[in-house]
Amino acid sequence: MLDERTRRLTAASEAKALGYGGISLVRRACGLSSKAIRKGIRELETGESWPGRIRRPGGGRKRITEFDPELVERLEAMIEEETRGDPESPLRWTCKSTRAIAESLTRRHHPVSHTKVAQILHDQHYSLQGNRKTEEGDDHPDRDAQFRHINRAVKRYLAPAWPVISVDTKKKELLGNYYNGGQQWLPAKQPRRVRGHDFPQPDVPRAYPYGIYDIGRNSGFVNVGTDHDTGAFAVASIRGWWRHEGKRLYPKARKLLITADAGGSNGWRLRLWKLELQKFAAISTPIRTITTPNPWENE
Repeated sequence: MLDERTRRLTAASEAKALGYGGISLVRRACGLSSKAIRKGIRELETGESWPGRIRRPGGGRKRITEFDPELVERLEAMIEEETRGDPESPLRWTCKSTRAIAESLTRRHHPVSHTKVAQILHDQHYSLQGNRKTEEGDDHPDRDAQFRHINRAVKRYLAPAWPVISVDTKKKELLGNYYNGGQQWLPAKQPRRVRGHDFPQPDVPRAYPYGIYDIGRNSGFVNVGTDHDTGAFAVASIRGWWRHEGKRLYPKARKLLITADAGGSNGWRLRLWKLELQKFAAISTPIRTITTPNPWENE
């Protein structure tokens, strides 16, 4: 029924009342350590008190990161190349289990439990993810080697502060009187009326958002078109980013690394995509573009 401090003070008062040998008798009777009982006696004699607290300020076990300041850095370095997730999302995940990570860190002279590894990963915005049925067929045998090569290329470009961008077409939207998610304040029982079916009409254009994510600066740029999602539109979006932001942010850049999912308007077999990239590189001299499949895409 007593908290830690009250239990300690009660045992200390009994030990003082018993006199010589009281600490040992109380320790055997109640199970508190001699150190705790002596601490209670010292508090009774000095009158130390912290209202609302059980321990003195700064008391208790220290965090493992204080004893081992390099632990978090070593943990991130160990799983960096295994990290997955959308770069535009704060959620990331890794395929390694917390027990495997803890064992690996312990072998590298950073002893830590798997529960503490889970806490650190959660603080670093990692999450525990389940499986999703999206794969069809077998992965390419060189898939892991390809992703590691792309990861090294991105690091090599980011080191001298050269631009590295990730490009992709976002969800297409219908423009017009169609149902959209969200709510707005309107007079009671007077909702806005929209079409009963979301079938596109010939006179209503679609919005094609093309996203460009600047990996080095963690910033995004979106170009919205209303024609078609073609290779020309994809490169035009990249050109728009370069003219409005790229040239200003990277005035000394001589190379540009583009990561893409190699499908759709930026397909790896699409000749128009390659032709427009070549035109962009020629016009934007001295920029030389290098395109690789997007290391953050699942396809």
